[in-house]
Amino acid sequence: MEFIPNAGGSLATRNVIEKKGVVRWMVRESSSAPYDNGWQIMSHIDTTEYLNDPSNWQIVDFNDLCAIEPALIGIWDMPVGSDLQIVRDEMGIRIVDTPTGREIPVENFYVPPSQRAK
Repeated sequence: MEFIPNAGGSLATRNVIEKKGVVRWMVRESSSAPYDNGWQIMSHIDTTEYLNDPSNWQIVDFNDLCAIEPALIGIWDMPVGSDLQIVRDEMGIRIVDTPTGREIPVENFYVPPSQRAK
């Protein structure tokens, strides 16, 4: 399913792809290839040791990751250097800037063309 036209590919951990853990951490670095959108997506169960093993990472179409975790749609166009996390608590699901702890306002989220008001 295409949520975002030409969304490109991202690195994601196998725990995310295989749905062993829920998406928790999202970091955007500079692209290393035309298809690379720079996003690295990690799960809540990924440890430092796990993340340091290259065999635990895979390149995945960003739209496929959005099908696993729809909250990723909203972060798609956030700038290089973004360091975000999904917080799930009694208040619901929120996207938080990891370094500051501030919640990202909904009005800052990307809205796919098919969902925009005409």
